[in-house]
Amino acid sequence: MPDWIDTVIRSFIFLAALFFMTKILGKKQISELSFFEYISGITIGSIAGEVITGLESSIIQGLLAIVIFSLITLLVDYLALKSKTVRNLADGRGTVLIKDGKVLEENLKKEKYTIDELSALLRQKDIYRVADVEFAVLEPRGTLSALLKKEYRPLTPKDLQMKVANEKEPQTVIMDGQIVDEALRSAGKSRGWLHIELAKLDLTLDNVFIGQVDSYGELTVDIYDDKMQTPTPNQRPLLLATLKKTQADLEIFSLGTKDEKSKAMYEKNAKLVQETIDKLTPYLTS
Repeated sequence: MPDWIDTVIRSFIFLAALFFMTKILGKKQISELSFFEYISGITIGSIAGEVITGLESSIIQGLLAIVIFSLITLLVDYLALKSKTVRNLADGRGTVLIKDGKVLEENLKKEKYTIDELSALLRQKDIYRVADVEFAVLEPRGTLSALLKKEYRPLTPKDLQMKVANEKEPQTVIMDGQIVDEALRSAGKSRGWLHIELAKLDLTLDNVFIGQVDSYGELTVDIYDDKMQTPTPNQRPLLLATLKKTQADLEIFSLGTKDEKSKAMYEKNAKLVQETIDKLTPYLTS
């Protein structure tokens, strides 16, 4: 038998053997390895490589084995895109380890995880009591996804029926003291605006290591001198304070006038300003 055919056969045999051995060893082999598992994995791979290439008897055979492994990997990736069966076989499926606050011991043993290792994965997600977990799934790549029971989940603005402003990606408009014009255009700002904002912060372009425009159109900066206190933008708090003062003044005017027509006008506008404050408060305080 020609050497190259022997290399091809060995490559297929050992690739299949390593794949199924890894499947048997479980998801832990592709997440966090112990020292012994790390050494064991390296040794197994080295032995397989030596056997496939015939103990380095030929450089050509070694290159051929690498090409075969690469082509097989590409083929499996392609088939996984087309077939769920292949995807389940190659990538595996998630395993439920906790359901309704109770550990599923059989699934835990199947994946060769101890309760200590499960607890460590939960602590990485700031979860310290198994009973607080609605369900937890060990993903095919060895990571743990966990959902807390509803009563233990953090409150969200939606739970409190609060309106919050939509966030957009901050644009880095200054980098290493240089203006990034593309980001500045994406933020809808000009160089003139940028220089005015820097002047408000009593800074020059050379002082700024990084500057970003947030979703509210405000400039935040990080300067080279870490000991220097950087002023924080205060346009939004000032605007909110101005609106509240205007609303309070209108109410005072309505109470201070005896003219019914003027009183009605002040009360109407005070109500309109208050409605505006209610709508803008989530945007001006976040």
